[in-house]
Amino acid sequence: MLKFLSLKRPVNMLVLANIVAFGLLYYYKKPYDKMVLIEGLVVTGLICLSYFFIAKKNMGDEYLFLVVSMLASLGVLMIYRLDQELGLKQILWLVVGIALFFVSYYIYGKIKTRDKLMFYYYSASMLLFVITLLIGSSINGSRNWIYIGGYSFQPSEIIKILFILTIACYFKSSEQLVVSFRDINIKYKIDKGKLLSKIAFFIMVYSFIGFLVLQKEWGTALLLFLIYFMILYTFDDDIKLLLLNGGAAAVGAAGGYFFVHHIKIRVDMWLNPWVDAAGKGYQITQSMFAIGAGGFFGRGIGLGNPHLIPEVKTDFIFSAICEEMGIFGGIAVILLYFLLVYRGFKIALYIKDLFKKLVAMGITLMFGFQTFIIIGGVIKFIPLTGITLPFISYGGSSLTSGFIALGILQALSKESYSGEEDIENE
Repeated sequence: MLKFLSLKRPVNMLVLANIVAFGLLYYYKKPYDKMVLIEGLVVTGLICLSYFFIAKKNMGDEYLFLVVSMLASLGVLMIYRLDQELGLKQILWLVVGIALFFVSYYIYGKIKTRDKLMFYYYSASMLLFVITLLIGSSINGSRNWIYIGGYSFQPSEIIKILFILTIACYFKSSEQLVVSFRDINIKYKIDKGKLLSKIAFFIMVYSFIGFLVLQKEWGTALLLFLIYFMILYTFDDDIKLLLLNGGAAAVGAAGGYFFVHHIKIRVDMWLNPWVDAAGKGYQITQSMFAIGAGGFFGRGIGLGNPHLIPEVKTDFIFSAICEEMGIFGGIAVILLYFLLVYRGFKIALYIKDLFKKLVAMGITLMFGFQTFIIIGGVIKFIPLTGITLPFISYGGSSLTSGFIALGILQALSKESYSGEEDIENE
């Protein structure tokens, strides 16, 4: 019994952290809100049940889910503190997300031809892009939402996963480009030569980024490019192609600054937000004020003024965490992401199959770069882009797609750690 309650067990540390955090939120003002305790009980119980199921069924790396659960618990806590109605919705999305985590884990394991479906991953992505442009709605200048029956979702969150699968298929077997075109009876033969194959891949990758630019979703476009560039750097020894992509990115960034008003403002406000602190620089200056007000130890949960920051529940939730939990709290969050990325890279290193290795690496890069882009933006380290903090920011699309990607990574850890991959490849 004592061994079961030991704090050396990570799940017990998570339970203790949730008890302290939700308890402090319950006592921070009168009349006491009993929903906080119910919310904490539901979230902690759900996480514990899921974790024990993962451990009982030997579903691979046990720490992936616990690290993400800690981040998701913190997200629910902060969102409820900022907006009670949205906090309850976030719990609902967490339940859906965990269900999709298990669904994606089992489906990914059942599909044995997943490395031969490049055409389908790519076609599904293009279809989602076209639908978004035709019937999508704009929020904050980006046309990236689809409303159906009173519910909304962001297709680009799913497209990020399809993008990683598409790249992984190409590196596993670049001949699929030829096969795919033949499959749809297009009477055009792509030369099997290495150069044309790479040009076709180049066009395919930049069609993803091009559609995101059309939707004015700059943050996701940057994220996909970074994932692509890092995979290219790691798995392709063609220095010329690497330089060509780097040059294309530099030209695109310079063109964006000089010809796109929205990007120019973001860069100018990054360089000096104080010239218009009450206007265009309001978001970033309020974010810096909040982080500074929190100091090292924070003002306490519920005692800050994060509502002064626009979009605090999505893009700027890290600033709210720093204000109420301090810089040490912010560092703890960053360390959790470091731990998640470390576990992801460890899984990728263990895997021998190239497709699986690339999928594991791509998902890990997605979590890592997305965290870097948004935290770097809110602390004024890089220009600000509209993107969510994985597993913490409010949003059903972001949270559920994150758990889908985590389910795939969990399945890959199971295959690599248990040796099933070797058996499958023999």
